[in-house]
Amino acid sequence: MSTLSLAGCSSLPASGPSTSDITSQTETELGRSFELVDLAPAALATLNARAVDSFSGSFRDHSVIAESRIGIGDFIAVTIWEAGAGGLFSAPLTTDRFTPGSRTATIPEQAVARDGTISVPYAGRVRVAGKTAAEVQETIEERLAGKAIQPQILVTMSKQISNTVAVTGEVASGGRIPLSNKGDRVLEVIAAAGGIRAPVNETEVRLTRGPRTLAVPMITIVNNPNENIYLRGGDTLTLVRNPRTFIAAGATGRNAEIPFEADAMNLAQALAKAGGLLDFRADPEGVFLYRFESSETLRRIKPDSPLLAYGRQVPVIYRVNLRDPNGLFVAQGLRMQRGDILYVSNAPLTDVQKAFSIFQSLASPAVQGVSIAAGYR
Repeated sequence: MSTLSLAGCSSLPASGPSTSDITSQTETELGRSFELVDLAPAALATLNARAVDSFSGSFRDHSVIAESRIGIGDFIAVTIWEAGAGGLFSAPLTTDRFTPGSRTATIPEQAVARDGTISVPYAGRVRVAGKTAAEVQETIEERLAGKAIQPQILVTMSKQISNTVAVTGEVASGGRIPLSNKGDRVLEVIAAAGGIRAPVNETEVRLTRGPRTLAVPMITIVNNPNENIYLRGGDTLTLVRNPRTFIAAGATGRNAEIPFEADAMNLAQALAKAGGLLDFRADPEGVFLYRFESSETLRRIKPDSPLLAYGRQVPVIYRVNLRDPNGLFVAQGLRMQRGDILYVSNAPLTDVQKAFSIFQSLASPAVQGVSIAAGYR
């Protein structure tokens, strides 16, 4: 009787809750504390159908890049040619022999003002912001027509400020990287900034465009060319060392925080990285995955869950029964996420064995004492 009472005692040493503890404690005095979901093919299909963070899906990827346009802060240089000498921008005729450069004038580079204009002699303030260099050339030529001698204009951007990408974080040399007219992709801009300082599988790329910021693992961009999108002027790239890891606990061969070390990982691979299930301890029916899910995801899996009213992030425990052959296929199909907790509970017999061990340790001194006393008789 004492052995049975020990086996049922909740104070026995353990690495975590048993399968029955988890399945029976979904309700508390304040209501349900978490949602328990038995993973079946239907629930698995719903989980895998949800959208993942993607540059190509969130930001339009233009395969054909338009010609660069002048923006506020860019530095512009204007060179003017005239067809004959003695004009507004050419030297007076002093010899019959043409002197190179006598019919040209270069206006010193100037920054585009906040109102989007630059100043050109005899043409006044010329609006250039939002226009291409060719469009500005035509505008200046029209302004100087009838004043200069058949003027020809060349507009060049000596220093681009608006058509640059700011690169910060885990790069060798951050700063403003100018974009070329051919268009530059994420990896090209990172390479121009000197490359990354952290390992590829531990780096996260955060792209800010306007009011929106999206983060994608660097290894995803390397492995999937569709994620290596074209960047636009004004974008900001921030590279952060943020390894994707999960935690393995309970009756696994390795209790630790384990990195993904790959673009993606499923539950079966996570179990393998955690050393598998311990034969003498693990309960194959008690493989659990702890995760905070969005209310939208939970609504698709369990539309009648009372936890949907408590906020956007809901604690969910997914259960996989590896004693069922279908459980191995489910484990292969479930994608792991950063911060997941993989927990394997102890088998019920483990508690019985612990109880016997405790009973033997308590009974052993008494047995030894009886034996010694019998020896003195």
